[in-house]
Amino acid sequence: MQVNPTSDEKETGRIEAFSDGVFAIAITLLVLNIRVPQTQEVLPSLGLLTLLLRQWPFFLAFFLSFMTILVMWVNHHTLFNHIRRTDGPFLFLNGFLLLLVTFVPFPTALLAEFIEHSEAKVAAVVYSGTYLCIALAFSALWKYASTNYRLLDKHISRAQVERINIHYRVGPPAYLVAFVVSFLNVAASVGICMLLALWFTYTASFSRRLNS
Repeated sequence: MQVNPTSDEKETGRIEAFSDGVFAIAITLLVLNIRVPQTQEVLPSLGLLTLLLRQWPFFLAFFLSFMTILVMWVNHHTLFNHIRRTDGPFLFLNGFLLLLVTFVPFPTALLAEFIEHSEAKVAAVVYSGTYLCIALAFSALWKYASTNYRLLDKHISRAQVERINIHYRVGPPAYLVAFVVSFLNVAASVGICMLLALWFTYTASFSRRLNS
């Protein structure tokens, strides 16, 4: 793809629309991990409420992953407020990020299924490792677009770029901690992922206010 460096016409409409669709599908598939109890499972000694409460790992994993994907979508949207152009490598970097996003429902279901099992650490490793890879993919996407203002809006300031740089320097090391901890303690690793989801929810909202 030929890119005219002097043009500031926004070229990212198709890639944003495609990305939004992928995020929407990934976030919708998460709910399929929560099973509706069958009527024959309800017994006098085992009510519907008890059956639902037994699925707490699936509800927890759904909430955590939903919030994380939502924050990723907000951050993706924020980046594209500053990115005006595309080229071949950028399209593939974005595609790799979306590949990882579509994978999220699998480690979510895996963690929910095995969180109380003896193999819970393996599930936590896969879960936290997935988010570590996503954090690295986000950082690579922004790094490629922002280096020498390669694909950025010409009106974005250096201060804005640096604020986003700081944001993406935090993600990979933080998820690396969650990944390493997953080999030692499942609850701590999941807790770190939950705190990171809350933290990036706040920073995404703060970043949008700064850039509005």
